[in-house]
Amino acid sequence: MAFETVPLVDILRGGILESQHRGAVAVVDAAGKLVASAGDPGLVTFLRSSAKPFQLLQVVESGAADRFGFAPRELAVMAASHSGEDRHVEAVRGILKRIGLGEDALRCGSHLPLNPVSAKKVQAAGGPIPAVYNNCSGKHAGMLASCVANGWTTDDYLEREHPHQQAVLRILAELSGLRSDEIGLGVDGCSVPCFAMPLRNAARMFAQWADAARVRPTPPARAGAPVPRREALTRIAHAVLDFPEMLAGEDRFDTDLLRASKGRVVCKGGAEGYQGLGVVERPGGGPALGIALKNADGEGRRGVAPVALEALSQLGVLDAGELAALKKYHAFTIPNHRGIEAAEIRPNFSLVRA
Repeated sequence: MAFETVPLVDILRGGILESQHRGAVAVVDAAGKLVASAGDPGLVTFLRSSAKPFQLLQVVESGAADRFGFAPRELAVMAASHSGEDRHVEAVRGILKRIGLGEDALRCGSHLPLNPVSAKKVQAAGGPIPAVYNNCSGKHAGMLASCVANGWTTDDYLEREHPHQQAVLRILAELSGLRSDEIGLGVDGCSVPCFAMPLRNAARMFAQWADAARVRPTPPARAGAPVPRREALTRIAHAVLDFPEMLAGEDRFDTDLLRASKGRVVCKGGAEGYQGLGVVERPGGGPALGIALKNADGEGRRGVAPVALEALSQLGVLDAGELAALKKYHAFTIPNHRGIEAAEIRPNFSLVRA
């Protein structure tokens, strides 16, 4: 199996091309119509954590979020790949306390927090690393909330056939325009199912998310009642727009992009070089758009962030000042071990309009 990819990012040393990151980009509207692309918009690959905002829909649509009174910042951490900062850990622990479960209910496994200060604190404490520091612990806490609210078992919530996971699969199929059996399934890094689909179908989900973000959420009509799809998308969008620090963390691309774009972009990155983006508003107007991109070699900081920002620039979403504020992700230099600027990272592609 080969990816149909094109060069997206150049690495230059002394002005000479040294390496390239190849990949593909799809840009679509909320109806799934292709607007622009680079490489193969039909490239099938796993969304990994870019699926989290849509996995969260089951928690909101089922009424579980309202039943337990989750605040927007808690919804944001349920959609997050968080850094294990104190605010993230406190939010996840608060969710678990609200639903009456302990940290031992989390089946996501454990790793050192992504935030270096938190990592040092955990290492200094010694002993096993608590699962609550796992970057996916918010997602897992949300899944457990869905199980408790619906009376489903919690010890096997990771399994593909569990009612929660089946509900999530149906939601992703409806949003993407695919049948459930057309979505590829694998095991994610945190042990829950992960989903593979063409980039253009994933971009359609992000376009619908962005379109729903154009209005503010409304208060629930009745605590615990089912929530319509569009309202659920709106709530999740504004949770991450209002609390960008909860979606990732300090010095993380998703958080910095949400802050810099001032409500015009929703986003969620995934492992192995994946990024999803939703264009809520553009200065020149136009419909909401979704963008899904994949770096074929799986590298994130060099092979994903520059492509995401360049795509937003070519679509007229970000201006020169906003790109300058995000320069460390867009076009930047790499210092050597003495701090001398030795190489340059530059996006080098053009979106082809459909």
